[in-house]
Amino acid sequence: MIQDSIADCLTRVRNASMADKDQVSVAHSKIKEEVLQILKREGFLGSVEVVQDTKSPNKKTLVATIKYRKSGKPRLEHIKRVSKPGLRVYSQAPKKLSVRSGLGLQILTTSKGIMTDREAMEKKLGGEVICELW
Repeated sequence: MIQDSIADCLTRVRNASMADKDQVSVAHSKIKEEVLQILKREGFLGSVEVVQDTKSPNKKTLVATIKYRKSGKPRLEHIKRVSKPGLRVYSQAPKKLSVRSGLGLQILTTSKGIMTDREAMEKKLGGEVICELW
């Protein structure tokens, strides 16, 4: 049984990009779908689709397409889970971009939904830091 489904999702995306796979599939949840949609919006993933399982109609799967640079390297170089079930990490409203001096980003879950650190800075919101990536 998976203890941290978000960490599993991030690990699957990282492993698929390092193994030069075209797609990765993970079990569906709303939070994973929102995180993958942010990765798509920021240019790390090509597409994110929700696929209905043919065998059991109640199960859904997320299928994400990995994006690569012209050189063949994955756009997603590093992704790390920050807040874990055993140690939650919270951030106040960011005053400046801290991940790789603004070249990377953090994904936060706030009272207004899941967003990047840039969006949280504009809206002056803090929250739980899900992950950081570049």
